[in-house]
Amino acid sequence: MTALEHPARRADGSGRPPRRVPFPVVDEVARHCLQEQEPETVHIEVHLPGTPDPARLRTAFGEALRRHPRILMREARGPWYRRRYEWELTEAPDVEVVTFPAAERDALKRARERALCDAPPLTASPPIRLEVVADPEAGGDSSVLFLTINHTALDGPACLRVLATAAELYGGRDNAPAAPPTRTPVSADASAADTEAPAGLPSPWAAPARVAHGAPEPSPGNGMLVADLPVPRRPKGAPYTVNDQLMVATALMIAHWNREHGSRPRPLRITMPVDDRPRDMTMPIGNGTRLVEVPFGAGELVPGGDTGRPGPGDLGPEDIHALLRRTSDRTRALKALSRPQLGHGAALLTAPVLPVTMRAALTRGLRRAAAPWTSTTLLSNIGRVPYALDFGDAGAAYAVWFSAPARMPRGLTVTTASTAGRLHLALRWSRTLLGHGDGAHLRDLFEHYLHATQNLHPTPEDSGS
Repeated sequence: MTALEHPARRADGSGRPPRRVPFPVVDEVARHCLQEQEPETVHIEVHLPGTPDPARLRTAFGEALRRHPRILMREARGPWYRRRYEWELTEAPDVEVVTFPAAERDALKRARERALCDAPPLTASPPIRLEVVADPEAGGDSSVLFLTINHTALDGPACLRVLATAAELYGGRDNAPAAPPTRTPVSADASAADTEAPAGLPSPWAAPARVAHGAPEPSPGNGMLVADLPVPRRPKGAPYTVNDQLMVATALMIAHWNREHGSRPRPLRITMPVDDRPRDMTMPIGNGTRLVEVPFGAGELVPGGDTGRPGPGDLGPEDIHALLRRTSDRTRALKALSRPQLGHGAALLTAPVLPVTMRAALTRGLRRAAAPWTSTTLLSNIGRVPYALDFGDAGAAYAVWFSAPARMPRGLTVTTASTAGRLHLALRWSRTLLGHGDGAHLRDLFEHYLHATQNLHPTPEDSGS
């Protein structure tokens, strides 16, 4: 894992310059590929039944930043010929991080638009901002905390950890993380089968399907749609997880969408972030997830493996149950793999042999050349939010949404989290690929296929008997 451990404090009155640390691999690759038209932001929105006191929240969040000092950083200046980008760690924020925008019409819509198109600059510490927006749709004094993160520096789980610390400091109540859910154990025979390569999967060198174009919007950047759904049920003793159900629903959603838009059936690959970090105060702050790719054969997403006229909507309960089992085998095996966050190629590409300006040009060129082999989409499942996010007099969070960047060539990301027994889904897309109406249709397809993964009867194999 390349996320840096918490550095020692640096202010000692000696007048020494701030401490610098080199960019990890993930940060450097993201820095090379920055693009103004589609900023690399992560957005988190936390819905509260009340509104925090401005002064108290600023104090609590400022102290939370100091307790997680790795977040207090900015990109250090350097000559064009330097071999590395470096983060300059600061003692305090350079800018006011917490703001309370004036109430306005369509406040939530405008806050979401800012989160997608206005990235916090890397040149000011910290590269995040927190806006507290009134939520008139929920009535009363309800509010929404909008946390916008420059993904070159940090990821969503790390910033959620900082927000949980702020909630504890503000409300004075325990926000310790809940224990993560465990996957149902499988039999020894099933475990042995997990190590075998599943039959019928596409070659990793084959170009996967792209999301078919819908009705793009004329403006650049990302669009987003959020939805509140029930957490999917699964049979007792089933070997697959809710994450596997979400993975299958995403694959079937895209296969259905592409079939509707005239694309011939092709294999899919879905990128899945895996986060092995602890969720307590020792959690390393930075970009700490590693990316794996879950493959689906074209024939798996239609009945009987037929790639002719039948489509995903024709799959029966037995077909979906079998697909869930195979997906569970794949995700279990992929999570167990030990590999660099972006693979061995990225580590080689970021070796400090050439100046960063030359490596940047090389990285961008390789990214363009590799576009046809980029995965079809990304599914980032945060899972059950592990913190209460209890802000005392403002109440505890009852809904939490995340969204991940959706630059082309993927052009679509699916992000989910669950809070208070509800699944909070965010679909985010590149406006050069899809429009708002397309997003609404994809949401309906996702909901349909997620429902189809429920109420399936487990087989004797599922219970290990």
